[in-house]
Amino acid sequence: MTGVAATMGAAVATPAVAAGTVPVPVPLDGVENALNVKAPKISGELPVPMPGGPRGPRYVEGRLIPEHVLPQLPVNGGLPGANVHTPLPHVLGDGFDHFGVGAPAADLRTLTPGLSLDTPLTAPKADHFGLPDAKLPQVAVLTPLLKTVPAANLDMGAGA
Repeated sequence: MTGVAATMGAAVATPAVAAGTVPVPVPLDGVENALNVKAPKISGELPVPMPGGPRGPRYVEGRLIPEHVLPQLPVNGGLPGANVHTPLPHVLGDGFDHFGVGAPAADLRTLTPGLSLDTPLTAPKADHFGLPDAKLPQVAVLTPLLKTVPAANLDMGAGA
């Protein structure tokens, strides 16, 4: 029995890990039994952030220091998701309607800030006997990037 339960648990956990989210159920069965009312069904999804490989420095002709001295690090993850499905009792009558909100976990792609700089000297020049010329130093802060497309669904209808 234990082996079958472990196999079933692994089979259930594998799709969540493959999707990059971990399901988080909120057990409200005790409230439903103790108060003798229909409790809402609530669950969530937490993302698992996955760091990527940074783009390394890129050497450019005419510069003494490579571009992107402090590279941007990509981190892919997601926004947390939530599902709420609650019964709404009829004021007059025995039936139930329901109201639901579903906000699935959304992919989130980010890049951390980076830094690019250049020295106040040019590359050595042959016409100056191998000596560099002076120039203005250059410093650039690479802005962070944040891309996502969140979504939500509202559902209302008859039946619990």
